Amino acid sequence: MSISSVQQAQDARLSKRARMLVTPEGLALPLTVGSRGARFGALALDMMILTVGIVVVQVLFSVLILSITGVNIDNPEANDAGPLVELISVAGIVLLFLIRYGYFIYFELGPRGATPGKRMVGLRVAARDGGQLTAEMVIARNLVRDIEIYLPLTFLVLKLVEAMSGEDLAGVSGTVAFVWLALFMLFPLFNKDSLRAGDLVAGTWVVESRQAKLQHAMSLAPDRSTDYRFGDAELSVYGEHELQVLEGVLRQSRPEALREVAEAITAKIGWQLGQGDEREFLEAFYAALRGHLEGRMRFGQRKKDKYS
Repeated sequence: MSISSVQQAQDARLSKRARMLVTPEGLALPLTVGSRGARFGALALDMMILTVGIVVVQVLFSVLILSITGVNIDNPEANDAGPLVELISVAGIVLLFLIRYGYFIYFELGPRGATPGKRMVGLRVAARDGGQLTAEMVIARNLVRDIEIYLPLTFLVLKLVEAMSGEDLAGVSGTVAFVWLALFMLFPLFNKDSLRAGDLVAGTWVVESRQAKLQHAMSLAPDRSTDYRFGDAELSVYGEHELQVLEGVLRQSRPEALREVAEAITAKIGWQLGQGDEREFLEAFYAALRGHLEGRMRFGQRKKDKYS
């Protein structure tokens, strides 16, 4: 197969996953839905990281129990330090629970909207309505993970143990439950957007994160100095979500979108803009807003959107 044929095949696969997202501001932004292979790879990486973290925590708590009590952790009732061992064990169980559920929620609620595994393969979670990814969405999509992944895998391991031991541990009900839960696990194979059941419940999807830096996209424009200066009053009206939307508009560089966004911003901050100055104004405003938000974050102050 020639290089051109391979490139054509790749372009065809990308076009099937190309979507147009309309933001609440009415802007149409192109994006690419993450492939099933990339999502599986991201999940595998995250599960490896999560497993290593859980093992490390378990080892640390075991060492802590032995160093503090000097007792056999398998039989805490055989000594006077039993209550202390039980207290530490309960704390360990709570911590493992928080790690298991908090791992995905913490990272997906971050500014990147992606776990380490997703970042490694170039994916991120986004809201399908074009709005900001909320805590309710992230929590909902991750709580469904038990039904989609953990329970089917548990029944699968049980079936493997049955096959090796020759005993019927789960019975007919276990087999039926496994088949039913496996449908949730295979759900991404049956829709064009590779949505999990959790994505449907939460109103999210996983898309490819753009690797190109905005500075590169902006460098395609003529090199012009700017006299635009913005104060805290102008920059405080917008947050991180609006910054991301503005970044997408600058990458697209569509004249009508540039004009529309420039008019919206100038109306919001009480400015007037001349015809043809849209891109220079938006580049200057983007750089100023980004520096403003990053400066606030250093002091622990975050503004997620204009409503914050």
